[in-house]
Amino acid sequence: MSHLTRRALSSQKRKGSLASNIHSKRQKQDLKISGNKTETDSSTSTKEKAKRKLHKNARESTPIGQRSSSVNRRVRVDDALKEMINLDTDDKGDKDIGPFYGLPSKVQELLTLHRALQHYMGHFILLMLRIIESCITHCYVVSSDWQHTCLTLPSVKSRKNLIYSLPTSGGKTLVAEILIFQQLLCHQKDAILILPYVSIVQEKVSSLSVLAVELGFLVEEYAGTKGSIPPRKRRKKNALFVCTIEKAHSLVNSLITEKRIDSIGLVVVDELHMLGDGSRRGASLEGMLSKLLHLGLSQIIGMSATLSNIQDISKYLDAESYTSQFRPVELTEHIKIGDGLYQVNTSALCPDDRFTHSRNVAFPYNSAMKKNDPDHLLGLALEVIPYNSCLIFCSTKKNCQSVAQLICKYMPRNVSKTILAHKKQEKEELLLALRRECDDNLCSTLRRTVPYGLAYHHSGLTMDERKLIEESYNDGTLCLLTCTSTLAAGVNLPAKRVILRSPYIARDFMTCSRYKQMVGRAGRAGYDSTGESILIVQERDRKQVADMLNSPLEGCHSSLLHDEGKGLRSLILSLVALQLTASKEAIQTFISKTLLGIQGSTNHREVPSLTEEALQQLIEQKLVKTKRCEMSDQSVLEVTSLGKAAFKGAIDIDQCSRLYQDLEQVCGQGMVLANTLHLLFLVTPYEQTLTVVPDWLIFNRQFSTLCDAEMKVAELIGITEHFIKSKITGSSSKKFTDHSELQAKRFYLALMLWNILNRKSIWQVAERFEVSRGFVQSLFTSAASFASSIQRFCEDLPQFWAIHQLLGKVTYDLSYCATADLLPLLEVSGVKLVTHFKKCLKG
Repeated sequence: MSHLTRRALSSQKRKGSLASNIHSKRQKQDLKISGNKTETDSSTSTKEKAKRKLHKNARESTPIGQRSSSVNRRVRVDDALKEMINLDTDDKGDKDIGPFYGLPSKVQELLTLHRALQHYMGHFILLMLRIIESCITHCYVVSSDWQHTCLTLPSVKSRKNLIYSLPTSGGKTLVAEILIFQQLLCHQKDAILILPYVSIVQEKVSSLSVLAVELGFLVEEYAGTKGSIPPRKRRKKNALFVCTIEKAHSLVNSLITEKRIDSIGLVVVDELHMLGDGSRRGASLEGMLSKLLHLGLSQIIGMSATLSNIQDISKYLDAESYTSQFRPVELTEHIKIGDGLYQVNTSALCPDDRFTHSRNVAFPYNSAMKKNDPDHLLGLALEVIPYNSCLIFCSTKKNCQSVAQLICKYMPRNVSKTILAHKKQEKEELLLALRRECDDNLCSTLRRTVPYGLAYHHSGLTMDERKLIEESYNDGTLCLLTCTSTLAAGVNLPAKRVILRSPYIARDFMTCSRYKQMVGRAGRAGYDSTGESILIVQERDRKQVADMLNSPLEGCHSSLLHDEGKGLRSLILSLVALQLTASKEAIQTFISKTLLGIQGSTNHREVPSLTEEALQQLIEQKLVKTKRCEMSDQSVLEVTSLGKAAFKGAIDIDQCSRLYQDLEQVCGQGMVLANTLHLLFLVTPYEQTLTVVPDWLIFNRQFSTLCDAEMKVAELIGITEHFIKSKITGSSSKKFTDHSELQAKRFYLALMLWNILNRKSIWQVAERFEVSRGFVQSLFTSAASFASSIQRFCEDLPQFWAIHQLLGKVTYDLSYCATADLLPLLEVSGVKLVTHFKKCLKG
């Protein structure tokens, strides 16, 4: 062996020894790090072993003359990679990844931090500390025994369906969120959270986004015009879709169409009793859940505070039910009759014992106050504000504003000084923020009431105004809200005292469920130690109120037969369009497993004949057709091109024919393209005409300002000056039909949209047409959604290709309402939607 050869071998040995020492040190560091980890990260430690094995194989040196070992090393690297791939695949299964109900401890910490659970943990705080210190596998971050019991039910662990029902403020949301986190982080599948209203969806997206960033999942909003259908595919992160009922139904339909429904592992439904609301919303919820049950790929969790016939719902969803009367904060219910305050005792058997006299209310009222405030609203409110919160539920929107003004007007001077000084700077900042949102068109009522810490809350406000008021109420800047009953089922606004102005909602006597929802806002956990409610009752309504308070909660019944079976027809159309059923027999089998089918068999209703009748109506409307299958020689069902368009556009099934005729008329008679007014008329929602009552004098004033091209639009639609003048004078003519009035109402609404697109603000349009700004914003949002639906409707109908192309621009304008140079900016995630060009420039 030569000298050079010996030097080469020596050098190679030193390199090998050095590599070995480095590897040994790294291995010791890895062992030291892994020794500090808890035993709960078993799957993660296995991954680390595989990674270390891969790095070890890659770092091994290859001595000269041993080229074959290089091949062996590659084999070992390949084996290690395969092992890691198998581990990643296994992690898609049901694996616990931490001590908190299978979740990492970080989830517990974040829930405690962001939900402020420490305010109502009670004696569980000590128990939690002991568990953390002793590293026991189950930690308690829940506020009560029922939550732990519910989370550890065998059905929940085996991922079966579950329904749980508790009073308002019992802590149902926390259980749902933990189950959602289990699905996203442990089972590595997407989840859907269904909420009844847009405002609640927005609130939930805002609160969950903080947790999503920390825990590494996505939160997507599906409400109004937001949310892509079908959803974008995600490879790295799982998504939580927070949806309204209608959007959730469209989302599920699109996933079934795309054959991606298996990506949804969990569907959580809040306010499950919406199944029985007797409208399109309830029918959509039942149809969506029935499809998910038919496919059997997703776990369904339902929760509600007002479910009386939970057995029917459990049978329908094939779910285990859990009920409890737990309430973390004691609630005392009262009714007020005259000057007397009576405590409600619903457990009393004798009618005379249902109301126990507590005290007489006596406030230093002068004669004017006694006349204008006979129910002592001011005195009852001043017992709790400004240092505690109060909600006053009113029967109408107009009454909300008048009550807020009345309290400010008659507030005693010595009290008003204290209230005006309380959080004065925060109230000034709120007024400034409201003024900015309103483009300096601040409501006169809010301008007067906010300095006193008061505001009203109903659908007449814009969404931005409502959000500012809600945030200010939650942080204590506002101490009293006058509101309508919709707030009870809406956003989470708790109160020390809840006052119900009347047992009526508009003209209807309130139900037990609505009453429970409203008084449930009193004494919310984490905010108050006790809560109380006061229902103001006239003597004539005493017996009816007593019967209502002692009656059971209203049952939840199927909504598929609403509007003469519209919900049932829509469900059958979607089943055929999605190819979930292809024959009459299969449809009958499917419907028999819906809530309608289950309750129909109980109530001896002829569900099969109703199903057959609904299917026949779809065939007559040319939405579904039958054909002979060549292979089986049997009759099968399929959708027509019109039926496919109606399903794809999510068009109301009874409005489908009318929409088709309107589009045909436009294509036949021509369309005015000098402006977008004609297109705006086409996308004005039909259902909005049911609620609007035009002021014909205002209509005539606006009509007289139209230019020639805009007049041409009115002429093609059938609106003339003679028709409007006849409505003003009240004269009638055989020429004017119901269709003419519906067209006029729709054109009246289109003029509101036309004003907004011509750079008029919501507040200017509301003042011009003498309607609430909330109505204008709701109309604008509905028109944007309907425009998108019509565009999808026209997509598969070749005869409407031109309208499909033209609607793209209108849909874009309605969605963003900004100039072309600002549209790219508004498409960026996180940039606020702007409804006025000046506000765009200011922002």
